[in-house]
Amino acid sequence: MNGTGLAEFSENLRNLPANIKQSIFRHDKPVSDRSRSQAIFGNLFLHIHATRSHIRTLSFAATFGLGVAAMSLFIILTGTGILLMVYYMPSTQLAYDSIKDIHYVVPTGRLIRNVHRWGAHLMVVVVILHMCRVFYASAYKAPREFNWLLGMMLFILTLALSFTGYLLPWDQLAFWAITIGANIAQSPRELTDALGITAYFDPGGLQKELLLGASEVGQDALIRFYLLHVMVLPLALAAVAGVHFWRIRKDGGLARPGSAQTAAGKGVYAAAEPAAPASAPTKTYGLMCVVADRTPATNVEPEDTVPSWPYILRVELLVFMAMMLVCVVLGLLFDAPLKELANPSVPENPAKAPWYFLGLQEMVSYSAFMGGLVIPAVAIVGLALIPYLDREPEDAGVYFSGEKGRAIALRSLIFGVVAAVIAVAFPVNFGWLRNWFPSIPQLVIIIINPGSLLTVAYAVWSLLVLRDTGSTRMGAIALFTCFLAGFVILTIVGTYFRGPNWDFYWSTSQWPVH
Repeated sequence: MNGTGLAEFSENLRNLPANIKQSIFRHDKPVSDRSRSQAIFGNLFLHIHATRSHIRTLSFAATFGLGVAAMSLFIILTGTGILLMVYYMPSTQLAYDSIKDIHYVVPTGRLIRNVHRWGAHLMVVVVILHMCRVFYASAYKAPREFNWLLGMMLFILTLALSFTGYLLPWDQLAFWAITIGANIAQSPRELTDALGITAYFDPGGLQKELLLGASEVGQDALIRFYLLHVMVLPLALAAVAGVHFWRIRKDGGLARPGSAQTAAGKGVYAAAEPAAPASAPTKTYGLMCVVADRTPATNVEPEDTVPSWPYILRVELLVFMAMMLVCVVLGLLFDAPLKELANPSVPENPAKAPWYFLGLQEMVSYSAFMGGLVIPAVAIVGLALIPYLDREPEDAGVYFSGEKGRAIALRSLIFGVVAAVIAVAFPVNFGWLRNWFPSIPQLVIIIINPGSLLTVAYAVWSLLVLRDTGSTRMGAIALFTCFLAGFVILTIVGTYFRGPNWDFYWSTSQWPVH
């Protein structure tokens, strides 16, 4: 008996690596469509990928890989962020020195910090581009309305993550950028001051205190931003992203034209299909193809599809590697900025918010309340309601909904750029109401300003397009394109043409010398 037990133990010891591998992966190396489907069906990817995906998913022009790129950047930022946490000290006395130690003393610390910084900026850009791609491809239409809302939440969480991380170096750039952001949060006080009710009703002050944990940027703000940046917001983003991916899966996968359903071997999508192994069956069926239900995947044969393993996963890995390469190259070529230690008594002039809030700061310079609260709220609510206001049935996955939409988008782009340039150039050259009428009531200045008039102009333009075309989709394209053009123009102006005291200068060489 003892000998038998020792022999069995020895056999189990020899098979230990294979048994561990089998317990984790459950299936052998996929060699057929069936085994590939089992590899997907038997693990976490069940809620991210279908066992088979439409061949159009492999087309670069269908998505430009932007969704996968955004998630890849989040993974890169999570990994580099964890490494930075090992050395970072969330204290106003120690934060700046810990950043200098990471940059100059810790082995590879400079590269890791650079990759984290540029990856954060790149993620904001990619998420914005991804949202534009989804909108212009009509991928927000039924049954994907709720997933558009989830995408909006991910966009806001991405901005919040980048914004909270901005303060952590505790240098002059970080301190005064967050001070600008806190003042934007306090913008409702402009209205309550004009009404004379701030002493009794001060939502702006409450918003600022909720953001900073105090009335000014200090230790309370630093620890609050640190916890939000490393714990609360990443967990929230991961949770919402998980639901976002799951809804893509349940809503029938990537939005695509109906003509693409049967295009394999007959049209432009046929070339995207990889050659299947000779041993693979010519047709397989998933459970959702034979049951009765209302989801997009039921009662539909899996024509023009390929196994998600390895084709989709291979593309995703390629995008991840590309994002990693871009971040590393940027990290090697450009150092993340680090200015002098934060000093509340020496203000930066000009003090600027992070680049993605510079358009907002430009509008705040006209009116804190309208630019800091009303116009952003209108833009966010308007974007969120797009799928519910544009209910026209059409072929999803077609960019701009065809030639007509392209023409509308081009005209709207020109109008949006011209209107934004005028909104900046007119007050710079001729001043505004306060310059002309010094005694004008502040309420008039709050309501009638270049930012609010620009917003009204964009809304009127979209209504004119809606009236002329009779299409809510064309009106939505017009409005979205105008706001996108305005965002870009105002961001460029705030970045390159605003100097000390937020005055307009064509170049930094024209700045006054102190």
